[in-house]
Amino acid sequence: MIRPQKMKQIELTVLERDVDRLITFLGRQGVMQFSLHPEERLPLDAAQTKQKEVVRARDEALYQGIQEQLEKLKSLSVYLGLEIALEPEETSLFPGPAEAALVEEMHRVVTALTAKEHALIQEREHLEVTLNEARAFSDLNTPLSALDQLSYLTLRLGRLDLKEQADLRERLEGRAVIISLGDDRVAAATSRKGRFALDSELKKHAFIPIPVPEGDHQIPPELLSSLERRFGEMIQELHDLEKRKELLRAEYGAQLRALAGSYSMAAIATQLRGKLVVSKNLYVLSGWVPADTLKNLVEELAELTDGRLAVRSFDPDEIGTVKEGKEKVPVLLKHGAFVRSFERIVFSYGAPLYGTIDPTPFVAVFFTILFGIMFGDVGQGFVLLLLGILTGKRGIKALSSFRVYSTPLIAVGCASMVMGLLSGSVFAHEELLVGPTQKVLGFFMGLTGQTGEPPERILHLMPEADNIEKLFYFFGFTLAVGIILTSIGLWVNIINQMALKHYEKALFSKTGIAGVLLFWYALFIAARCLLGGRFHRLDCVGLMTPVFFIFFGPIIGRLMAKERPLLPEGLMVFIVEGFVEILETLSTYISNTVSFLRVGAFALSHGVLSFIIFTLSGMVSHVTGGPLFSLIIMLVGNVVIILLEGMIVAIQVVRLQYYEFFSKFFTETGVEFSPFRFRREVKS
Repeated sequence: MIRPQKMKQIELTVLERDVDRLITFLGRQGVMQFSLHPEERLPLDAAQTKQKEVVRARDEALYQGIQEQLEKLKSLSVYLGLEIALEPEETSLFPGPAEAALVEEMHRVVTALTAKEHALIQEREHLEVTLNEARAFSDLNTPLSALDQLSYLTLRLGRLDLKEQADLRERLEGRAVIISLGDDRVAAATSRKGRFALDSELKKHAFIPIPVPEGDHQIPPELLSSLERRFGEMIQELHDLEKRKELLRAEYGAQLRALAGSYSMAAIATQLRGKLVVSKNLYVLSGWVPADTLKNLVEELAELTDGRLAVRSFDPDEIGTVKEGKEKVPVLLKHGAFVRSFERIVFSYGAPLYGTIDPTPFVAVFFTILFGIMFGDVGQGFVLLLLGILTGKRGIKALSSFRVYSTPLIAVGCASMVMGLLSGSVFAHEELLVGPTQKVLGFFMGLTGQTGEPPERILHLMPEADNIEKLFYFFGFTLAVGIILTSIGLWVNIINQMALKHYEKALFSKTGIAGVLLFWYALFIAARCLLGGRFHRLDCVGLMTPVFFIFFGPIIGRLMAKERPLLPEGLMVFIVEGFVEILETLSTYISNTVSFLRVGAFALSHGVLSFIIFTLSGMVSHVTGGPLFSLIIMLVGNVVIILLEGMIVAIQVVRLQYYEFFSKFFTETGVEFSPFRFRREVKS
């Protein structure tokens, strides 16, 4: 039987000096899923407890420091316009003092550059407003002394010591513009709302106002030229600053990415280390690994630590928490490329329990068959096949994000092409394969139709008077596929329940042996009646025997387990539950079986839709411009079928897998094996 890989739980006891090296190795290899055991497994005295708290506090402080460094790296990357991945690279190493010093130096340089840029931008905005106001009033016939009442500009002219001018510029940076007019004369300009702050600072710096003559109607030309000169200088400074940022991007880019990887690795390792069992200077790492990798893993870890390592391994049935049901053994499936591509369908529903049958191979086979039956067309199947090839490893790089769909697309594409050969459809064209099909059938099988000629196609899905009987056979075939899939699901459940020692469910439940016998015997009676037979009295015995065991299964199970009382909920509750169980069993099997008629229905609808497109294309082919219109109809029709119907068929196949197959044995789900690794995405 196909089962998940055998797992082992291991405990690694290492010295504090080796724990980071060990975590780094495990994070890169991705072979161990940590299981953080309760610390009572290592009883600690008072001194050890205190030591543990000291270590925990130290690890917490270290983690906070690493997070601060990561925040600095993120802010640096945002300012410089660089993209960095906050996850370790293959070559990432733990950061040391040199890396910390480099981060601080880079942060110091960029912080100074940021502050300078911010100040320049603010000053430019104020200067631009000031310059525009000054230009606007430079030609007005208005007394200069009345400017405060006539504009949004606040202008102060006066004398100020040269040393004070520099300090004043710094204090008013971003709020006002200070322009030197030669010697100790200055002009200070700001917006109307900033005039109070300007006057306050001017007063503090011993600013001596220069009286403006009442008849002076012109803004001093020195002010305009100084404002324009300073504005040009500021634009140049911002341009130079952008060049400096480009140089820093080139200089810091690789370093930022490397540092981000190193500190991300340190953050993950430190956070994990803070959750490990610790005693004095020892750390205990415990978790699950595939049994077939244990030997090599221990050898590599021993070499990594120069033998400073203690290892204990346990089978799942030796773990108390597993036996008590408090912990589930993680499930790892191992398949070839074809089956592996369908694992996500299984895990999207739930992981199988450890030790039970892996349903993925059945899913892969029946998904491909069911899709092919419902989507039969040589040309459209070839498109799916081509998409699968183009999204594969050797396909188009731009489509690599769809690589997970490559193998399923190839599989269903091939299945659709086979079904298309049987139904004689190529891109919804119904006549291209007529000649080749007749020659093949006539040569190899000698089949003849009513006219003495071989049939035009092996499977004719269009409902016509002379092929209704064949359509019934086709729908019977789809029911047979459903019966096989349902039966496999039932036997998977029986074997799983036996492995889990749930004998009552394996023998007497509706999905156990009693349910299988009822299902198969009912099908046997139905087939016999369809073939001309009749219902016999002994059939009542054949049907009622499994019904009896399903009804009284709970009592028989308690007798086998020697449990008392036999009717814990009382007689009436038992009778009601028994009748409900029988009704649910009958309705479930009938609905599950009939549900597979949708496979034939979708195959029929696909054929009808293709026939409609082919007919419409033929109808317009004889009008003016007909060949072009015919081609457009064929192209659009096939695109609609591939995109819309292809998606609908895929959904229906998944639905059949979920409700008619998984529901038979997925009564309890397990836990998917999720090994600790630094990188979230692993390149296949």
